[in-house]
Amino acid sequence: MEYNGSSTEKTLTAGELDRRHVGQSVSFQPNDFTVVFGTIAGIARTEALVYLSLAGVGGGTHLKDEYDLTIDHKVYLQLDPLGSAEKGLSEAAGFVKEKLDEIARNIRERDQDKTE
Repeated sequence: MEYNGSSTEKTLTAGELDRRHVGQSVSFQPNDFTVVFGTIAGIARTEALVYLSLAGVGGGTHLKDEYDLTIDHKVYLQLDPLGSAEKGLSEAAGFVKEKLDEIARNIRERDQDKTE
């Protein structure tokens, strides 16, 4: 199995995880046969490993709630819908401003051509 996340997830390495990510939804493939989906309850690290404790995963006979991942192991975090919307609106505002500036510049050039 080759899990690569979804379009609503951001790819990070386990080594990039820090306290800001506690409480966020995460998915990853800890081995060739398993894909894990859960909520990060805690993160601990050494130079080579990141230890993830997950909420909402443990309790079943085959489900673990703690995983040891190498620092370069890919994990996938759910994108923040508000942050994504804010970025989209900011980009749209920049585009609109650019177009308005272009229209104003064209009007000024047209007015200068009329006065000459």
